[in-house]
Amino acid sequence: MGAGEMAQWLRALAALPEDPGSVPREVSRQRSDPRRPNEVLRYKPLLSECNTALDDPTPDYVHLLGMTFSLCGLMLKLKWGAWVAVYCSFISFANSRSSEDSKQMMRSIMLSISAVVMSYLQNPQPMMPPW
Repeated sequence: MGAGEMAQWLRALAALPEDPGSVPREVSRQRSDPRRPNEVLRYKPLLSECNTALDDPTPDYVHLLGMTFSLCGLMLKLKWGAWVAVYCSFISFANSRSSEDSKQMMRSIMLSISAVVMSYLQNPQPMMPPW
């Protein structure tokens, strides 16, 4: 590559915009901006007093119920209690909000599953109805 070719290449490189994906200023001035700044509305979240779904304590109660039944399944060797704990933990997981702690949900599910496993390891007989 000669000196003349190098100079020509450097001039062409200097003429490029800084960002290869950007549009040159002359082209952007020619286009009209379709946005209307007077039509822009700021997002306002709903008040928590109006939104009762955020105040619903049912998933928390089901979570507590699942933890209680899983402990009953582990300590008292109640197979039906362990299965109710699995059912409650999946219900509380399905109804939980995304802002809640997912580690706590996974601990609850793992505790209820371990209650089922331990109750069947201690007594592998099929579950008898409690009535």
